[in-house]
Amino acid sequence: MADMDDFDLDRSTAGAWAEFEARLAEVISMVDDSGDLTIGTESGSADPSPFVRFSSPRPHWVRCTAAGNANLGADRQLGPEQVQAMTDLGWHPPDEQPARSPEDGQGTPAARDFWVEGSQEEAEQLAAVSVAALRDVYGVPHPVFLAPDQLDEVLRGPTPVEQPGGPPVLAGGQVTVQGQLDDLVDAELTRLYGHPPIRDGEGDVAIRVGSTMIFLRTSPDGQEVVLFSAVVHDLAGRSRAAEVLNDLNVAARWVKFQLIRDRVFVTFSVLARPFVPEHLRQAVRILSEVADGIDEELATKLDGRTTFTELDGG
Repeated sequence: MADMDDFDLDRSTAGAWAEFEARLAEVISMVDDSGDLTIGTESGSADPSPFVRFSSPRPHWVRCTAAGNANLGADRQLGPEQVQAMTDLGWHPPDEQPARSPEDGQGTPAARDFWVEGSQEEAEQLAAVSVAALRDVYGVPHPVFLAPDQLDEVLRGPTPVEQPGGPPVLAGGQVTVQGQLDDLVDAELTRLYGHPPIRDGEGDVAIRVGSTMIFLRTSPDGQEVVLFSAVVHDLAGRSRAAEVLNDLNVAARWVKFQLIRDRVFVTFSVLARPFVPEHLRQAVRILSEVADGIDEELATKLDGRTTFTELDGG
């Protein structure tokens, strides 16, 4: 079985943001006047949510706008510290307008939003400040919590491309069995969610499940796909946790509960030789229902916390 003992949520999240930022930079470098690209966020309320939008007011030039308070709902208003954080990142405040250019066919940014501009050669810098706004100011905990409507364009890039770096290869150039399995998994998850999966630096795939996440990794020998979710963190008392999890494992039919240091994981193992797409879809559905349905109750029982406490019930 693929080992979860080395899994670190913070490291995985940082890797996923790094991959998302790299793909976003590639898309920004190709933005033209054919239409805006909006990266939105999802909210548990009907109030307007934060967004970052990219447009091209003239050839080879990119304008980024980010939601100001005038375009945010009452529960998402930015406080003085968050406004300062935006300006520290390099965003101009909504009431500061750039100099007009005769080549600028779309006028100036709306006075309701933060803005920053640059050439497409500065795509990496524009992507960096955009990701920082989404992650550090608007509080998006992971790229999978972004609104999915235009994620496909970012995650695929401006043209269909293989995963960065391609599948792992051996010294002689032979594709590894794990790399082949990763390609099959990625293709199925793309069909399932409408956009390519988001992987972290270690190859784990993150999938949003309500207010939490499940992760997916393949075994090095290509025999297995393991889905897992850290449903409880920082629990108090391993002995008590072991008793509770033993009772859960006796009653569970498909999933397995594991205690690894101060965290509780729920896992589902799928045999991958041969790889059957329907089996993967069933595993995702089953583990999603279990993880999202038990995390709060189990965290309370074990005196721990869920993955994203602030998002529970959102």
